[in-house]
Amino acid sequence: MWKWVGVTIVATAVAVMTLGCSQQPSGTAAVIEDKTYTVTPASVKVKAGIVTGDVTEMKVTERVEKGSGRVVSPAKLTGTLKLKNSSKDQAVRLVGGKIQYIDAQGQPMKLEETRTEPTIKFATYGAERLDPGQDATQSLDVDFPAEALKAKKLREIRLELTYIPSPYKEETVTFTVVIGGQ
Repeated sequence: MWKWVGVTIVATAVAVMTLGCSQQPSGTAAVIEDKTYTVTPASVKVKAGIVTGDVTEMKVTERVEKGSGRVVSPAKLTGTLKLKNSSKDQAVRLVGGKIQYIDAQGQPMKLEETRTEPTIKFATYGAERLDPGQDATQSLDVDFPAEALKAKKLREIRLELTYIPSPYKEETVTFTVVIGGQ
């Protein structure tokens, strides 16, 4: 049985991106710097069915050429996703996740054609299975739409988690033994 659960994370990008192009003088190496945009709030609590947790240390970073402002590496959303199985009687197998960026009108924002859809894969062996009370931590490093860097364009970030719940039981078995013929 597959279970799709969506969690909405409200975040606001609080910076405006400036674009420009200019030629570098020949023989001069371009200086590349990280341009970081704050995400407010930087940490949020999440709950999707029996899976709870936090998304922390969220920020958006792009690499730009100093002086010209030319984007060298497009924007990425980074952070840490920590999930916990809050159930007392079900194990959870984390299958994956998808992130959507929602604009001010409530519509999903599209990424540029050359970019990949932001997905989360729980690739670490064992991290994808959470018994009751267990938790797992996953790094986030996903593409972020350039349009969302403009003021008041991004309203929220939506995290859709896919997981498979299964019954979890602990039983006790008692048996009689004798040691050394006693």
